[in-house]
Amino acid sequence: MGEKKLEQNQAEEPMTMFQRALLTGFVGGLLWGSLGSLAYYFNFTTISHASYILRSFFNASWVHGWMGELISIVIVSMLSILAAIVYYVVLKKRRGMIPGILYGIGIWVVFVYFLNPIFTAVPTFNNLNADTLVTTLCLHVLYGTFVGYTISYDYYNAMHKTT
Repeated sequence: MGEKKLEQNQAEEPMTMFQRALLTGFVGGLLWGSLGSLAYYFNFTTISHASYILRSFFNASWVHGWMGELISIVIVSMLSILAAIVYYVVLKKRRGMIPGILYGIGIWVVFVYFLNPIFTAVPTFNNLNADTLVTTLCLHVLYGTFVGYTISYDYYNAMHKTT
C-alpha cells in the first residue's frame, strides 16, 4: 500500500508578504470605513463614504440609506487594497508609526484637495466644518498607521525570522 497523504495532514501554503499586505489593506478599509460611517451617523462629520463615492455618481434614494453605506464601505475596502499596495511598494522598509501617520495624512490631502473635483457631493475644503476636517483627518491618520505599521511589521518579521 502506497503512502497516501490525508487532507488533514497536508500543510497549508503560507501567505506571502504581498498577499498579507493586500489583506491588510482590505481589512483596514473595512475597519476604518465602518468607523467613518459611524462617525457620520453620530454627526462627528458631515460627509460619509457614500458622499465620497456613490452620491457623486448616483442620484438614487438607496444611496442615502444603509444600503449605500454598506456598498460604499465595500468599495472603500477595495480601494484600500490599492493604497496598501502603494505603501508596500514604497514604504514597507520604513520602521515605526511615523511613516504610516504621514501616509494617512497624505491620503487625506489627496482626497480633500486633489480628488475633490471628482467627488461633487463633497463640499470643498473651505466649506467643510472643523469637526469634519478633524474627524476625517484622524480617521485617515489611524488608517495610515494601521496599514503602514502592519505592513512594515510584517516585512521586518519576515526578514528576521529564524528557522
